[in-house]
Amino acid sequence: MHAETKPVNVGAIAKIAAAGAVLILVFGLGWLTAATGRGQEAEPASLTDLEREFTERMRNVVLVGHFTIEGQQRRDGLPERYAISEVTKLEGDRWRFDVHMTYGSVDATLPVVVPMVWAGDTPMVSITDFAIPGLGEEFGARVVFHDSRYAGTWDHGDYGGLMYGTIEPLDAEDGE
Repeated sequence: MHAETKPVNVGAIAKIAAAGAVLILVFGLGWLTAATGRGQEAEPASLTDLEREFTERMRNVVLVGHFTIEGQQRRDGLPERYAISEVTKLEGDRWRFDVHMTYGSVDATLPVVVPMVWAGDTPMVSITDFAIPGLGEEFGARVVFHDSRYAGTWDHGDYGGLMYGTIEPLDAEDGE
């Protein structure tokens, strides 16, 4: 006696595959929304005067400066530029910097969500073991913003150093 084989129900398999794809898409979009802070913006009316001033000062600017690498001969640093279209306060101490970065072979605009703390009236990005999409993990930094300047320390894996420069208006040639 031979066992009867049932025909494969291609329609049922297609429905299961489609449902799986929809679940992956929904969870992926949820993760992306959480990672970029979209939809989590703080109400503008809830911002303190210092927070509001910071968001206004950091709109359409470029950070122009230098960064050093510990142990390197060159002490004056290598040039760096970060074009920032907008900085938005999210829930809690998280802020989103929409920044155009050129770092090694990466040249992209990324929504970077970071924790920020305040030292009196001075905002400071404070990250430890931080992942930046497309650039890697294990980033650390403490960067303060004061008037038209920024300065701080950075590390990535076994490397680290200082970063410093000016905050300047973004002009047409700095855009994306």
